[in-house]
Amino acid sequence: MKKRLTGQQEFEIMKLVLDKFLWLGFIVMGFGMYKMFVSSVSAGLLWIVVGAVLLILFMVLIVKEYEFVK
Repeated sequence: MKKRLTGQQEFEIMKLVLDKFLWLGFIVMGFGMYKMFVSSVSAGLLWIVVGAVLLILFMVLIVKEYEFVK
């Protein structure tokens, strides 16, 4: 028999997973900054945009998954 999670437990697990995805997005953006200083500005900007798109994608998934009720 499977146990069901409460909304609060599910939210806590989501926060643990979300933290890892946020780190991934910021690492990609940091790599973009590194590429800007080492090689070319255009290559670095491309990596920064990819990191920003990752963060926006994760934000959309969170808002879609959880409805924040006031």
